[in-house]
Amino acid sequence: MDIETVKLLSLYNKTANAKMNQCIEKLSNEQWEAKFNCFYPTIRALCNHIYTSDINWLKRFALLRDFEYRKSDVFKREIKFGEIIIGDVADYLKLRAEIDVVIEQFAGELTPADMGKRLVYKDPRGNDHDNPYGGLILHLFNHETHHRGMISVYLEQLGIANDYSSLSVVL
Repeated sequence: MDIETVKLLSLYNKTANAKMNQCIEKLSNEQWEAKFNCFYPTIRALCNHIYTSDINWLKRFALLRDFEYRKSDVFKREIKFGEIIIGDVADYLKLRAEIDVVIEQFAGELTPADMGKRLVYKDPRGNDHDNPYGGLILHLFNHETHHRGMISVYLEQLGIANDYSSLSVVL
């Protein structure tokens, strides 16, 4: 994984989230909380999972060295694994926009030396890990893409047209 690819994925992530959020901002509270037969049973729960995972991955990434992005206010709150912190749609849209800016800042702070390192960390269950740093960054973006796809299916089930997943929009 190289820095230019990380920057591209960061831009794609921000762009795809903004397009997805154009659909989400139109949801009624009933649609936001509508139950689906999935692990994350509502759009709210799934958006919460993506957001809290991003926060926790960005905290882990800062174990490598001191990054400026880590000074953002989004990191002031400790988030427990599985904790629901997202309220209504407006709350989510505000938080999502903030974290996407931080992800872009993180991508902009990376150096070629960072990309060749390994990250040693513990997961929420206390298991030890030692992984290639670049591979973990790719995981962050893949995780977002995977769950945006799930949200797309939820939106389709609600009868809401959506098409926000093309990487070509930032190429």
